[in-house]
Amino acid sequence: MTRLSKRMKAATEQVDRAKQHELGEALDLVVKLATAKFDETVEMAVRLGVDPRQADQNVRGTVVLPHGTGKQVRVLVFAKGDKEKEAKDAGADFVGADDLVKKIAEEGWLDFDSVVATPDMMGAVGRIGKVLGPRGLMPNPKLGTVTFDVSKAVQEMKAGKIEFRVDKAGIVHVPVGKASFGREKLEANAMAILSSLNRAKPSSAKGNYMVSVGVSSTMGPGIKVSPVAARAAA
Repeated sequence: MTRLSKRMKAATEQVDRAKQHELGEALDLVVKLATAKFDETVEMAVRLGVDPRQADQNVRGTVVLPHGTGKQVRVLVFAKGDKEKEAKDAGADFVGADDLVKKIAEEGWLDFDSVVATPDMMGAVGRIGKVLGPRGLMPNPKLGTVTFDVSKAVQEMKAGKIEFRVDKAGIVHVPVGKASFGREKLEANAMAILSSLNRAKPSSAKGNYMVSVGVSSTMGPGIKVSPVAARAAA
């Protein structure tokens, strides 16, 4: 049995595990209990009333967080010609074409966090799909990462655009920001996420859509959020 550290034990003792909090109240508590020696990431977990095994209930989407994630995002763009210059001007960290495909395929290079590709590059990018796909890095037109408007795509990612996707257990895990953001900014980001999840609700989903909601920091205990309050916030 895993033994809790003194810090974790002290934090856990301040949480009523049975209580469901208002969103802002829960985030206040998460920030208070984020006492590690680094700026902890705050994450939200939402259990959805969907069956991920059904193709029409596989919830997935993107959202641009109003206050970003607090993380420096390294963006790679697969593009040629004028689009290569456009990507560089927009602030992309790495821009290239077949040279980058080769580097990833042969060297296993993965020093980036997000990938954008112009449609004409997808034939080449497809050759490394088995490398990018399992890591959630494969460009997808539905997520706005296969586009000729590379400037917009890069700027959104740098500003805090994130992807969410329901896992096999029917849960969406998504970062809300850093503990140092404080309640106000974290709440604005969380509301943006909940709104996007609501918009992504499958028409075939029946009953309660947001079954349970929780927030926590990297090293902190989970705090329950009232699903009713979460739906209202969204």
